[in-house]
Amino acid sequence: MRKFIINVNGNSYEVEVEEVRDGAAAPTPAPKAAVAVTQAPKSAPAAAPAAKPAAAAPVSVPAGGASVNAPMPGTILRVDVTVGQAVKKGQVLCILEAMKMENEIMAPSDGTVASVAVHQGDSVNTGQVLVVLG
Repeated sequence: MRKFIINVNGNSYEVEVEEVRDGAAAPTPAPKAAVAVTQAPKSAPAAAPAAKPAAAAPVSVPAGGASVNAPMPGTILRVDVTVGQAVKKGQVLCILEAMKMENEIMAPSDGTVASVAVHQGDSVNTGQVLVVLG
């Protein structure tokens, strides 16, 4: 058995995995379950923690407005609209890079850009507001 700590959606789990060689399980010193999952204790951050995306400030959506949210986590490569600009349904608002692919984020309906919540180079999470249409 080998132990690993796996992070899923910000939660850490300690996982034991049984090794398989040539189609048969490798001998283990004591009988254990093939996979055991337990919540790992949170450890103190290291002296130089990796940079995390800053939490976005809440964005207010005007009455009758629509927010355009990130469909997946990624990085904003380009923002093609500015506040006050009129947009048509299907017009590209920004480009989101995720998994080495560029994804066009399009306007869901006609409207005017009320606010732009992201800038080029920002890291975004799934569901984060990118643009608000009024």
